[in-house]
Amino acid sequence: MKTELSRNYSAVTEFILLGFRTPPKIQILLFLVFLLLYVATVVGNISMITVTKMDSRLQMPMYFFLRNLSYLDLCYSTVIAPKTLANFLSNEKKISYSGCAAQFFFFALFVTTEGFLLAVMAFDRFSAICSPLLYPVHMSQKVCVRLVTGSYICGCINSMIQTSFTFSLRFCGENRLDHFFCDVPALIKISCADTFVNEIVMFILSALIIITTTTVILASYASILSTVLKIPSTHGRSKTFSTCGSHIAVVSLFYGTVFFMYAQPGAISSPEQSKIIAVLYTLIIPMLNPLIYSLRNRDVKDAVKRILHRKWFSH
Repeated sequence: MKTELSRNYSAVTEFILLGFRTPPKIQILLFLVFLLLYVATVVGNISMITVTKMDSRLQMPMYFFLRNLSYLDLCYSTVIAPKTLANFLSNEKKISYSGCAAQFFFFALFVTTEGFLLAVMAFDRFSAICSPLLYPVHMSQKVCVRLVTGSYICGCINSMIQTSFTFSLRFCGENRLDHFFCDVPALIKISCADTFVNEIVMFILSALIIITTTTVILASYASILSTVLKIPSTHGRSKTFSTCGSHIAVVSLFYGTVFFMYAQPGAISSPEQSKIIAVLYTLIIPMLNPLIYSLRNRDVKDAVKRILHRKWFSH
């Protein structure tokens, strides 16, 4: 049976993204919701990139990393959202085999890079709070560029491994993906080959990335907490720790959804659950990140006011 199916391997040149199986009227409603989320994501992240680039007072490592975070959020939501929006209005909902591979590669690249960047941002806060005198040395421009580059390299390595393993599977006739974009769990489910190795590889890589990055984050915040508790005044403790609040919120949202999606052995068993979680980390979290940083960060709010003030009075 498997040999017979394998002969049809070359016939699968495209996939059908089933997405959300709802009546046409609900599809239109979903299109509008996704469009609103994506527009908010684009506007919010471009605004954050612009503000942190234009304001001279935000030329610090923390905002250099924040600018890169906004760029990653913008990129990986853009890898998913336009095709999803088009499929809401289409009856065919097709994506080519190469298009599917490219979509997954870039999605995995940007998401993994963001995971490592969040760990770098935790280390930045640790350096600023626990070693303020050495902070300019520890987080020089050269070091910051290297840390961001390293995050991209780690993301690229993971993406290449995941993509090569996933798209080396045989797909024997069944090409309907029960998802709204090309993701490993949905692709594994329709393969006619033995997927045990792929599932183990996905689990191990995801676990290694999550364990490595969360260890850095937890160790950084343990040291930060220890340092903050030594500050005698309540106001001083509150002011120092407030610089970490936005990052903690973003880390909790990102790692919570990624863990439930990829780092559980049974994560691929529930397509509907995976779609809901996927909406969270492909659209909602990239939309919320600039809001979290702008609403909770006084420096960003002041920078926005200064830019608006200059523009207002320049006219």
